[in-house]
Parts: sequence; C-alpha cells; structure tokens
Amino acid sequence: MNKLLSIAISASIKAGMEILKIYNTDFEVEYKKDESPLTLADRNAHDVIMTFLKETNIPVLSEEGRTIPFDERKNWEKLWIVDPLDGTKEFVKKNDEFTVNIALIKNCKPIMGVVYAPVLDELYYGDSESGSFKINNASKYIYNFQELKNNAQKLPLENSKQYMGIVASRSHLTQETADYIDRLKKEHSIIKLISKGSSLKICMVAEGVADIYPRFAPTMEWDTAAGHAVVLCAGGRIVQANSPEDEVVYNKEDLLNPWFVVRLGVMEVLDSGF
Repeated sequence: MNKLLSIAISASIKAGMEILKIYNTDFEVEYKKDESPLTLADRNAHDVIMTFLKETNIPVLSEEGRTIPFDERKNWEKLWIVDPLDGTKEFVKKNDEFTVNIALIKNCKPIMGVVYAPVLDELYYGDSESGSFKINNASKYIYNFQELKNNAQKLPLENSKQYMGIVASRSHLTQETADYIDRLKKEHSIIKLISKGSSLKICMVAEGVADIYPRFAPTMEWDTAAGHAVVLCAGGRIVQANSPEDEVVYNKEDLLNPWFVVRLGVMEVLDSGF
C-alpha cells in the first residue's frame, strides 16, 4: 500500500506540473460532444499518470478510457480510477480550483486516493491503513516521500468552528441542491456556505472545514473516487442521496454516479426527497 501511495502521489504532482505549463499560457480550448472543455493539459496529464501507473500492473479506468467494456472491467478486483484534470471549467476560468485525482479501488470500494491542486500546491491523500492527510507545498517533497509524510497533517484537522459548513459547487449548483441547503438552514441556526470547484469540495469535508456536501447533479466515477477515498479514510462517507445508508460504489456498468451527500462522522443525512 505504501509503495502504491508513493507512486500515486508522484504521478499526481508530476501531472500537475504538466498542467501548469499549459495553465500559464493562452491555451486553446476544445469541446467534447457534451460541450465540456478539453484542453491539452488533460491529455498531457493523462499521459504522465499512465507512465507511473503502468508499473503497478493494475488496470486503469479514466475518462480517456471510458469505452472499456464492462464485461472486461467487471473482472477487475483492483483498479485505478483517474481524472487527470478535474474541474476543467475552473481551469478555463483560471480560478485555480482544479485538481488531479487518482484513486485505487478494491471490490468496488475506494481504499486509497490522492487529490492534488497544482496551483495551490496542496495535496490530500488517504489510504485504508493509515487514514487521511493534507500536505502544503507538496511539490517540494516529490523526491522524498518519507519527508512528505512527516510534514503531513492528519485529517480531519482540529477545528473549533461554531457553524455548520455546507459545501456548494461553484459551477454546478442545481435547484435541487439549493432546496436541500434551504432545508438544512431550517434545522441549524448558524450556517456557512463554502463554494469550491472540483474534488476540493469533498476534501473540504474530509478536512473538517465543512460538515456536508450535497451533490444533486451528474458526476462520473472519476470525478469522485479519489476524494471519496480521502473522506472515507478521514471517517466520513459519501452516501446515495435517495438511500442514505448506502455508500456510493465504483466500477459499475454505468459509470455515472447517483446523486450523493458527503458528510463527516456520524452526522445524520436528510433524505433528498427526490
């Protein structure tokens, strides 16, 4: 597990460096069939990550490889799920809130995850053996994994906040999500809304800055798998919005996630009502 974590962290930081080469230029934006932006940064980061992960001999599922037949995937006990650039809209807007996501899945459950924000140089990671952690200035430790671990902060961080923190998507706030947040406001006297892009939203819950993140809009498995591992190993959960006892799972035949709620600890999750 330690070796795989080291590989995933190195891959995420190296991919982040490739992304920054494009980010700091007047880059071209292409559009996929669903009209979401696809940049050279996506492809370059993906190539870097694959170079690292191929030495593990564990199959990889990513947006780039979404056409792999389920008949083949269903036999994978372990797999990597990768999003080389999560938060492409944030990337295009240049608001710095995009990430590199790498997750290790075993029997449909995330057991390791790395989320790296290249501009912020912040890295979140978690594994089922050690828990979850955050490291600032992560890139300076790329060649010294042990030093990185020595300087990492265990999640969730100690926090004396007196409010209920709710994470909301910066680019994908639906009416259903807004209605759910209104219901939470009626049950809690002090509410603080936190807007973030990409999988940083999930990491805000793992960190303890926020208590809950409802997401009632489409996401794919590679959007959430790495963040899911981080929050899960920090003592949180990502549960299905219409079935709050059931965890979101991975390597499904349909790679589209159900609507979900991220929460920390034993906090009760309202049924979405949808």
